[in-house]
This record gives sequence, structure tokens and C-alpha cells, in this order.
Amino acid sequence: QVQLVESGGGLVQAGGSLRLSCAASGRMFGSYAMGWFRRAPGKEREFVAAITRSGASTYYADSGKGRFTISRDNTKNTQYLQMNSLKPEDTAVYYCAADGWGAGSTRAYDYDYWGQGTQVTVSS
Repeated sequence: QVQLVESGGGLVQAGGSLRLSCAASGRMFGSYAMGWFRRAPGKEREFVAAITRSGASTYYADSGKGRFTISRDNTKNTQYLQMNSLKPEDTAVYYCAADGWGAGSTRAYDYDYWGQGTQVTVSS
């Protein structure tokens, strides 16, 4: 069982930056690939970024390439999402997720555990 708690969301102006954190419970954090997803009002949940167990490989949705950076610190059981050059269309609830398969999937159904989400609002 893994419990995930996101933090770092908030209100920011367009062009600004935020860094989201996801703290995981348990001692098996390093055995999970991790991902970030988001859900905007009235839209389906969508993939944002993923990182493999070791952090050696990362994957991004086209919407975040060049602006978002996913990372992890296995010694702190924490993953991060650095978001720069934020746009109003990035407004959403952002969710942290853990994938026991370890592949860093872009598909939500591959993830076993989810956090409660943190709200990110980007004003124009």
C-alpha cells in the first residue's frame, strides 16, 4: 500500500512557475514508476508526465514539453513536477500516481495508487 500526498498547488499568473511535490509513504517508493495527471473542469483526466523507478527516463505530454520537468528523490520518497511558463489552459487539479509495473506509463489505468490532488490555477 502506498499513500500519496500532493502539495505545492496554488494561484499563479500566466508565465509564472510552480513546483508540485508528491510525498509517498512506505519504504518501497523506489520500486514504483511515478506519474502526474491532471483534470481540468469539464474535461477528462489527462497524462502530464511520468518518470521511471530510477529516474533515468522521463515522459511528457506534448502540452508540457519544454515547460514541465518531472523528477524524483528516492531518498526522500518524493517526486516533483516543476512547471514553468504556465498558461491559463494548465489550470486543473493535478494528481500524483504510482505505477507498480515501473514502466512510466502514460495511461491512467496502469497506475495503482493516486493522491487526492492539488489545485493549480493560472490567471491570464
